[in-house]
Amino acid sequence: MIYLDNSATTKPDTSVIKSFQQVSERYYGNPSSIHGMGAEVEKLQEKARQQAASLLHINDTEVTFTSGGTEGNNLAIKGIAFRYAQRGKHIITTEIEHASVYETCKNLEEFGYTVTYLPVDDSGHIQVEQLEAAITEDTILVSIMHVNNETGAIQPIADIGYLLKKHPKIFFHVDAVQSLGKVPFTLSNSGIDLCTFSGHKIHGLKGTGMLYIRDGIQLTPLFHGGNQERALRSGTENVAGNVSFVRALRLIKEKEQTEMKQLKQHHQFVIEELSKRNDIQVNSTVDGAPHIINISVPGYKSETIIHALYEKGAVLSTQSACSSKQSDVSRVLKAYGLTDEAAKTGLRVSMSFETSKSELEQFVVIFDEVIQQLKQVME
Repeated sequence: MIYLDNSATTKPDTSVIKSFQQVSERYYGNPSSIHGMGAEVEKLQEKARQQAASLLHINDTEVTFTSGGTEGNNLAIKGIAFRYAQRGKHIITTEIEHASVYETCKNLEEFGYTVTYLPVDDSGHIQVEQLEAAITEDTILVSIMHVNNETGAIQPIADIGYLLKKHPKIFFHVDAVQSLGKVPFTLSNSGIDLCTFSGHKIHGLKGTGMLYIRDGIQLTPLFHGGNQERALRSGTENVAGNVSFVRALRLIKEKEQTEMKQLKQHHQFVIEELSKRNDIQVNSTVDGAPHIINISVPGYKSETIIHALYEKGAVLSTQSACSSKQSDVSRVLKAYGLTDEAAKTGLRVSMSFETSKSELEQFVVIFDEVIQQLKQVME
């Protein structure tokens, strides 16, 4: 099977699964318990925290383990909104955010917050000048994804961070779920105050992740209880999951250094091949994230193409896996200015460092076969 749905989830690395199993079997005590076994487990988790911090070049006090992207985004946005409401109740984000950011902002509007949703151009980028113009005295948070999960468009977070350093009362949150290990960026001294990561996008396990919270920032927690994870995430810690996340983080950072050139070549190959087809509209650009390519096939139902491809041994998806079952029309592609037809026939091809050139060559052939068969059926 040619798996090209890596932006939805990746195959867990064998060593990641092994680390989870070993910790689950040997270090199963509750890290909050005061006996020796609990202390041993707590020590293991703190070692994992230190390793994560080292890999990301941040302080270990800035690492908060979570269950993944959705929780991390909710904790960052709601945590800032409720903790600093006295400063103001205006939030700036974009029209193309992941549902866990977009819907969180929509929810906050019900609590009296005002949200500005910045538009994007036809390549999926915001204009920093528009962001600056949207800032008011009431603005407390800017939340902008680094890499779009449907199209791979890369936002200028370095420029945004530089801008927001001039506005010290405004917090900057970045959803880096899709960029971790694929599009390099810096956290330390970047202007980024909070940053979300997810384990299962980097060959880790589902239900694992972390949130970077710059030292000195306070959040209102989503969960209340035993005050675990520095009182930000009450509940017994998933130590095995946290250790496995750090293992996946280490592996993806290594591949970022050694295998990026090949991934970029694969990205360019697919875009060039699909651009040759008259039936296909390529919605991603060569300078986007090297693992995501979005296309539209007007006139054909995306679900029909996906099922036909699957029968021939290729797996890809429509939109985000978190939204694909809710609406036919992609909110993200509509924000690009695409027609309803193009926005509802969007398909996402997403690769990983494990994807081979031969698999992509096979995929292109299979895709052609599927389109030709569908043409015959419709004639």
